Amino acid sequence: MKKIRVAQFGTGKMSVYTMRYAEEKGAEIVLAMDVDPGKIGKDVGELMGGAPRGVTVQDAANADALLKEYRPDVCIVTTMSLIRDVEEALFVCAGNGVNAITTCEEAFYPGNSSPAITRELDRVAKEHNCTVCGSGYQDVFWGNLIAVLAGASHHITRIVGKSSYNVEDYGIALARAHGAGLTLEEFEREIAAADEISEEERKKMIEAGRFNPSYMWNVNGWLAEKLGLHITRQTQKCIPQTCEKELRSETLGMTIPAGNATGMSAVVTSETAEGIVIESECIGKVYAPEEFDCNDWTLEGEPETRVVINRPATVELTCATVVNRLPDVINAPAGYTTTDRMPANTYRPRSLEEYLD
Repeated sequence: MKKIRVAQFGTGKMSVYTMRYAEEKGAEIVLAMDVDPGKIGKDVGELMGGAPRGVTVQDAANADALLKEYRPDVCIVTTMSLIRDVEEALFVCAGNGVNAITTCEEAFYPGNSSPAITRELDRVAKEHNCTVCGSGYQDVFWGNLIAVLAGASHHITRIVGKSSYNVEDYGIALARAHGAGLTLEEFEREIAAADEISEEERKKMIEAGRFNPSYMWNVNGWLAEKLGLHITRQTQKCIPQTCEKELRSETLGMTIPAGNATGMSAVVTSETAEGIVIESECIGKVYAPEEFDCNDWTLEGEPETRVVINRPATVELTCATVVNRLPDVINAPAGYTTTDRMPANTYRPRSLEEYLD
């Protein structure tokens, strides 16, 4: 069987892991693309900290021609967190019949926040017989893990989740999206005010593609779909996180003054027709030295079940999840196919092409 041919779109922090993991799982990196002049022309082996691979990073502005030339089986997109920021990359993949999987958090379940883009991506992907989806850390730790635990419950009244991560690990775009470095007044104006709207206003923003969902907005939609629940009302609130001492952010290139926003907590509450409430919170901020990542979920009901994972290697887990998903993406039905419609995440001990249908 031929190796899976992989294209990498975006060669920042996450790609160092996705490319290495894909190679070590038997895939072949045939193309890498970026918009950063500082990355273009570099060998991907140099970016991965190893020997040259003979694959140099090319200008993503030429993505259409490059995908036509190299014909990868799948493209890994590791750039931004909102689907409108990655739609160009996803559309160029779909238009060339190249399967695409992205770490974009909104792409995990974008139909409840950017339905117009999702519908159009679904149409183009089906027209060219390929699959587009989002995956990453949330696929396992906020999604399938919770769904599996629910399968051991007799009765559930409420699902409560909280997860934290250091925005320093993910690049400047994510840090800014979390309000890191803003004064509290700026945070209120630029971040929090967007959610101080009526449900009708939010619906209009969603249909117009102008809504900024927190990561849990899409996770709650995914969980409800996976568990067969029907959301009747969903709200979102963003709260600034602060520190009593100043913190240095290398990602932002600044020292955040004490009392300024180091990031934010986003709480999403979903009410369902079945009476189960899903309340999930993600906390993304510049960490103080004593802080660490944590994933904490409780299923309230009979019995009550809680799972706490301290210090998960969030970046590496995100990238390993995406790479383990590659055969699922290729095997999945054409269209925008969210991972709730794919098999549960599975460890791949053999070369990835051996898992293709």
